[in-house]
Amino acid sequence: MFATYVRQTAQRADAASDAYRKDGPGDANRLVAVVAITSALALTIINFFAKDPAWVPGFLASFGLNSEPASRWLSSAETGQLARLTVWTVVQLFAYVGLPVLAIKLILRKRIRDFGVAWHGLSAHWKPYVVLFAISVPIVIWASYSPAFLAKYPFYDLHPGEGLWPNMWAWWVMYAAQFVALEFFFRGFMIHGLKWRLGYAAIFMMVIPYNMIHFAKPLAEAIGAILGGVTLGTLSLRTNSVWWGAALHIAIAATMDIAALTHQGVLWH
Repeated sequence: MFATYVRQTAQRADAASDAYRKDGPGDANRLVAVVAITSALALTIINFFAKDPAWVPGFLASFGLNSEPASRWLSSAETGQLARLTVWTVVQLFAYVGLPVLAIKLILRKRIRDFGVAWHGLSAHWKPYVVLFAISVPIVIWASYSPAFLAKYPFYDLHPGEGLWPNMWAWWVMYAAQFVALEFFFRGFMIHGLKWRLGYAAIFMMVIPYNMIHFAKPLAEAIGAILGGVTLGTLSLRTNSVWWGAALHIAIAATMDIAALTHQGVLWH
């Protein structure tokens, strides 16, 4: 049944690509060029500006603004960790959403909803995502016993005696927003921008950079990103929407953090 589901999705995407290229092959090539360059720029920005927020004070100073409060915010023992994660999130949102939206509206002159953010018919497609979540939960629980997993999650490290409120909850809100942005970028902008030229193969072009952003994660998670990227990409092509994919990503991430915090004795003690 799954093979039939994938085959039907691939055939539909390839047929739509063939028809589109017959009517306007130049436009399909232009789509590829804009999506590829915008994606490369977005990933470059994330690599150089999301991981280390040391650039923020200097950036503010270049506009004549007082950079001292930002320096204290980033270096403080109490606020520094959340501040750095906040910068990480803001950069991700700008790169994953801001740049693609600008490219769609200003360069491609197309509708944003045609890039995987459709709501119509969304309620009919929840079942595959529930199945995927059910499969993921025992894998996450098994992985949570790994030292590499516990060293990585959650991204926000609670200070001794620190409760979940407010910093951990603030981080979870930002974390969820980042996943929505990530799904829009990879399963929305990239796939639905490339599908008119590449058909179903757009998924495999997307999965290369998607796998690469997991290189700093545990090996099992990086390998799983390949399968997950292809699966969520197929579902995005099938449904024309990334919203259930974002919900699934958030649910799995929440399960990972809950598992890690349970092993750390923060929960259920």
